[in-house]
Amino acid sequence: MSDKSDPTDLFGDAVQKQTEMMQQLFGQFMPGGQGMASPMMGSPMLGTAMAGMFNPSTLGAITQPQDFQEWAEISGKLQKMWLDFQNEQKLSGEAPIAVVDPMQWISVMHDWSQQMPLTEPAKQKALWEDSLQLWQTVLGRYGIGPDAMSEEDKDLPRQDRRFADRRWSDQPAFALIHQTYLLVAEHLNAMVDEVPGLDNAKREQLRFATQAMIDASSPANFAMTNPIVLERTMEAKGENLVKGMEHLITDLKKGQLTHTDPDAFTLGENIAATPGKVVHETPLYQLIQYTPTTDKVLETPLVIFPPWINRFYILDLNPKNSFIRWAVEQGVTTFVVSWKSADESMKDVVWDDYILAQIDAIEHIRTRLKVPSVHTIGYCVAGTTLAATLAILHRRGQEDMVKSATLFTAQVDFGKAGELLHFIDDQQLDGMKTLTPKGYLDGRYMAAAFNLLRGNGLIWNYWVNHYLLGEDYPAFDLLHWNGDVTNLPAQWHQDYLRDLYRDNKLVQPDNLAADNTPIDLTKVKTPTYVQAGKEDHIAPAESVWEVTKHFNGPLRFVLAGSGHIAGVVNPPSSGKYQYWTNDKAVSSLEEFKQGATETPGSWWPDWIEWLESLDSAKVPAKGKRKPGGRGDKVLEDAPGSYVKTR
Repeated sequence: MSDKSDPTDLFGDAVQKQTEMMQQLFGQFMPGGQGMASPMMGSPMLGTAMAGMFNPSTLGAITQPQDFQEWAEISGKLQKMWLDFQNEQKLSGEAPIAVVDPMQWISVMHDWSQQMPLTEPAKQKALWEDSLQLWQTVLGRYGIGPDAMSEEDKDLPRQDRRFADRRWSDQPAFALIHQTYLLVAEHLNAMVDEVPGLDNAKREQLRFATQAMIDASSPANFAMTNPIVLERTMEAKGENLVKGMEHLITDLKKGQLTHTDPDAFTLGENIAATPGKVVHETPLYQLIQYTPTTDKVLETPLVIFPPWINRFYILDLNPKNSFIRWAVEQGVTTFVVSWKSADESMKDVVWDDYILAQIDAIEHIRTRLKVPSVHTIGYCVAGTTLAATLAILHRRGQEDMVKSATLFTAQVDFGKAGELLHFIDDQQLDGMKTLTPKGYLDGRYMAAAFNLLRGNGLIWNYWVNHYLLGEDYPAFDLLHWNGDVTNLPAQWHQDYLRDLYRDNKLVQPDNLAADNTPIDLTKVKTPTYVQAGKEDHIAPAESVWEVTKHFNGPLRFVLAGSGHIAGVVNPPSSGKYQYWTNDKAVSSLEEFKQGATETPGSWWPDWIEWLESLDSAKVPAKGKRKPGGRGDKVLEDAPGSYVKTR
């Protein structure tokens, strides 16, 4: 944010910065370095369009003395709110962190733009010509200039859902603003492929950064260039900006972007509410066992290992979409691990500790229920860890402890790991060390990074709706979970990013070890069910597929519709999406797709059918199959205390 002490118009300051940035970009494009302002502002066509911007039907009119008084009061209110916040920050001595600030993106635009071939005469000429053609075409839509169009030819040349509202096209000025923005974005993205001297990894990193900057500088993100915000501001007489400032200050104080109503959900009541008990606890995790709802259950129990970069209740959001509740209803004795959010006591925790925790949970369940083996599920990073755990158990001759493994969107080969690779180079790894002075990475940094992967959907959409339009937050359980961050042990985080993402050591036999045992994935012969998301940007399906080249046991690969979350959390009752299977021997994901059978709806029934095919034996749901019964010592009710720690 701006550090001005008197920002009566914080959003207006943002517009000024954006304008300066766009002028700089156009200045490098335009012949002779004239900049955007000179050729565009001198254009009679643009002058006509600008006149339309101030049409009373668009902005309204302030004609009465009391109107001036009301606006002055709003201005004073905004000023006081910001000054009070700044004074509070000075007194506390704490600086807010991890809120994605468009001013930060805009301020570094010059640095990354130096890598782009902006000053090449051919590039300047191409943009100049395209711009003139665009302006003539757009203004012709409104009957302005020599290229006036007929009624049936009035669609704007570039479409983008951010500008789908009719108010972006009703007035020629706003049409020119967003159409010019989209044109410049096209040129900038195209230039990424033309920057000399970059290897593929650096080029993709530049492509990602370029798109992030373009997204941040959208005219939709600034009050004075967004007709929807202008209209709301006039209608509400600025009260939307006051409410937006309240939202902004709240987020700055907590160091995190808010996506949903913070008071809408309570753990154990209307979220993470499947009945159960905490039956085991270590300094790293709690083990929850859920209460059966059927008279008989499968003899072999199930333990779910969720990722410790998120809260476990992504699989228990509400009764309608809870995988945990659904598994219990299918007659599966279900356990889940609830990881502890890292604090200073966990500064020395490494990957070995999470692998040993998985083995410990498996052992505890076997002993508790007196069974020889368990079914296992590993989600995302916990699935990666489960693969290493299986390799260690096979090396030690203990593979019979696990009857089956299911991997939800989990990678073992990180050669095709997608957009997260943009954050994994030596410079960025070294930079992350500065964020962990107490031995753990604050989860708000991770949340900001994941939000950035889908900036328009997870940052700028909320920036506009809640900071500019002043809208109330929705009550959405998935977004509540998304914002319920966990801290990560700093040493584990560094090792994981370096050894797996950057160096891809997990698929190199015996290159990594845990608990003094070398890891070789090719030794794994456990029956495995692998689920990938067709549109997953965290663990791309192509990357998840690679496990089929390393495990050597029976394996069923299922490609589910949607992405990293919705592709997993898709109950049969929703009737949404689809999944693909292919029982033929194939050597690539593309070959799998070509011969795959598509089935509408959820893949969960396919999974339970596969699980029962391995062992359908059932036992009565009594004794310790019902946690907390007579003689059964338990620690507390689900969802436990670890999930509530911050």
